[in-house]
Amino acid sequence: MDEQIVNKVANSGLVNFDLEDYYVRGPRKHIDLKDQLYMGLILKEKDFREWIKNNDWSAYAGCYVSVNCTEDAIVPVWAFMLVASALAPYAKKVVFGDSEQLETALYKEVIDQLDTTAFADQRLIIKGCGNLPVPRSAFVMLTAKLQPIAKSVMYGEACSTVPIYKKTSQ
Repeated sequence: MDEQIVNKVANSGLVNFDLEDYYVRGPRKHIDLKDQLYMGLILKEKDFREWIKNNDWSAYAGCYVSVNCTEDAIVPVWAFMLVASALAPYAKKVVFGDSEQLETALYKEVIDQLDTTAFADQRLIIKGCGNLPVPRSAFVMLTAKLQPIAKSVMYGEACSTVPIYKKTSQ
């Protein structure tokens, strides 16, 4: 009656990879230039430069910031450049786009710098569900990075994985 419970997943040789472990911590903020549009249509340079000059950019200190315009309006490229320039002394990172594009940029940096030597010839499971905002693009980038070195790549949880790639024996 003293049968031991064996953790088959732990003994399977599967290596779990959780993208949430690589989540870049820090506050995120978004700037939508729609609030700076004249009549919701165009950007007036003089008024916009006045807003740039008078805005409290220190409110973005230590933040990761995305900047875009959600209105279908005429917003010249230099407007986004001015915002990026104003944020440069304060923000940790500034990207053009929405919050998902910000997360993509942050994950791209992390995945590009990832040391993959520990994953060589391993059977990898890339964990799917979580609580943090991991963009789909991060899963694509990670798959592209790990596939050349891994024995196999799967998605999901150890109890129910979806096969993505398996190295063929040559």
